[in-house]
Amino acid sequence: MKKIMVKGENVLNVPNALSLYRLLAFPVILFMAVTNRESVYVVLLCISLISDALDGSIARRFNLQTKFGAALDNLADMCTYAMAILGLFLFKWAEIEPHAWILYLFFGVFVLSYIVAFTRFGKIPGLHLYSAVSAGYVQSIFFFVLFVFGFYTWFYYVALVWGVVAYIEKILVLFRLDDIKRGVKGLYWLIKAQQASN
Repeated sequence: MKKIMVKGENVLNVPNALSLYRLLAFPVILFMAVTNRESVYVVLLCISLISDALDGSIARRFNLQTKFGAALDNLADMCTYAMAILGLFLFKWAEIEPHAWILYLFFGVFVLSYIVAFTRFGKIPGLHLYSAVSAGYVQSIFFFVLFVFGFYTWFYYVALVWGVVAYIEKILVLFRLDDIKRGVKGLYWLIKAQQASN
């Protein structure tokens, strides 16, 4: 496979291709949502959610992590999250509305993590903390269950509370870092590493 280098990194790899797919699928999923084609919307979004789970795992397993890939993955994540939230409003709001406060809280913390990253470092927060990755898996499963089997209140709260905790941790990590870097597992590991270096 031919190498394509960006700032000294080989960016032509499977994880980046999966992230690029999510970006390219974004306008198509948006069109399906606003034209009320729920079935196609769900299928395409589930493919994006699966690709989101795969790209990070493949990158870590085969040591294909790059700064470019982390930024691309985060941009694709933002688009995928936006489409998932749009689908909740368009197709499942009757079930979600009585419990909407936790969705608003999650969305607020999610957006705040990006504001903090841009304010401190001027770039997308290319962190893949264990908590955020696992929250993404749980939320993807919740989304699939919601559209295929129906709304389960307990699962809804588990998925969103886990997400709130994960993004609060991301904000705390961003305040402790001098710059956004790869390989940060979480706040506990970061504090431990900083204490060891002092």
